[in-house]
Amino acid sequence: MKKELINKVKNWLSIADDDLKTVYNELKAKEPVTRAICFHAQQCVEKYLKAYLTFKQKYFRKTHDIEELIFFCLETDNEFEKLRDIKAHELIKYGVEVRYPDEFYLPSMEEAERAAEIAEKVKDFVLNKLKESGFEP
Repeated sequence: MKKELINKVKNWLSIADDDLKTVYNELKAKEPVTRAICFHAQQCVEKYLKAYLTFKQKYFRKTHDIEELIFFCLETDNEFEKLRDIKAHELIKYGVEVRYPDEFYLPSMEEAERAAEIAEKVKDFVLNKLKESGFEP
């Protein structure tokens, strides 16, 4: 496997991990910002999926659409259907709606905690799939 490809996958994983760290740091804050938690959970999931697709050398356009990214992952491994079961695709609303005043939406703390849980499950799932495919992070 090309070193350049491996580095790109590692970069996606590193950025995804940073998003997840932000989620957990914000969850521990005295006054958590639920918009930030949900946004970074969505970003984390998006980047983990992009890391997998990059490793598989599968094309994806520049997008925040988790459902679309899951679809592309399903083309290489039908077990990615499990991400729909945990509702990973529903995080897409946090990529835009919570970030702009025109579509203002304030998630509850319960939603933020659920988004964090989904992000953690996606992380574990994708890292396992990468290991099964021969990638060692």
